[in-house]
Amino acid sequence: MPRVLIVEDDEVIADGIARHLEVGGFDAVRVARGEVGLARLRYERPDVCILDLMLPGLDGWELIETVRGEGIGTPIVVVSARGTEGDRIRALELGADDYLVKPFSMGELVARVRAAVRRGVSAQSPNRGETIEIEELTIDPANVQAYVDGVTADLTPTEFRLLHTLALERGRVVTREELMQRIWGRRHRYRDRTVDVFVRKLRGKIDARDTSHTFIHTRHGVGYKLEPLPK
Repeated sequence: MPRVLIVEDDEVIADGIARHLEVGGFDAVRVARGEVGLARLRYERPDVCILDLMLPGLDGWELIETVRGEGIGTPIVVVSARGTEGDRIRALELGADDYLVKPFSMGELVARVRAAVRRGVSAQSPNRGETIEIEELTIDPANVQAYVDGVTADLTPTEFRLLHTLALERGRVVTREELMQRIWGRRHRYRDRTVDVFVRKLRGKIDARDTSHTFIHTRHGVGYKLEPLPK
């Protein structure tokens, strides 16, 4: 039975989420503070974490940044009353997998959690954890980092996941929609802009630092592919 960690300080909301998840076949565990949620993510590794952002003590932003910085890949579904585009982009950039604005449909939340569980299992499939070396570029999943000519590219967790996804599909054009689904797990009205923003950041950290090759290429109107081409 998949285990879901709920990090939510509103007892009524947490109870409602837990009841619906349990009916849906999940084992739901509830905590009210970010520090406790962080400890459980570190040592229990649940299948999915449902996370509020506005928490006492360690808030949701800090929790996401900490677990992703430590290489913990548990899918994180944010549930928050903060619904601006800036809030969503910030959470996704830090490493959240999905984002629901309160109030939300419990049925939709359960469906999102199921999808997050599937993505988490897929991400643990064979070969996805192996180091990838492409010319001067080294991609190291164990440390959630990439290196250009042996020098760290200082990628954020989301930038790394985008690069890793493109590397696993080396030579194939991956559509923006596919990247959005595989990395963030849902459709957004601003999805093209989100993917493009992260690709620009990657190019600044990968292509701009390599003197021999350009790695990330655009197929206009379609998406992106990773292929080393001489500069």
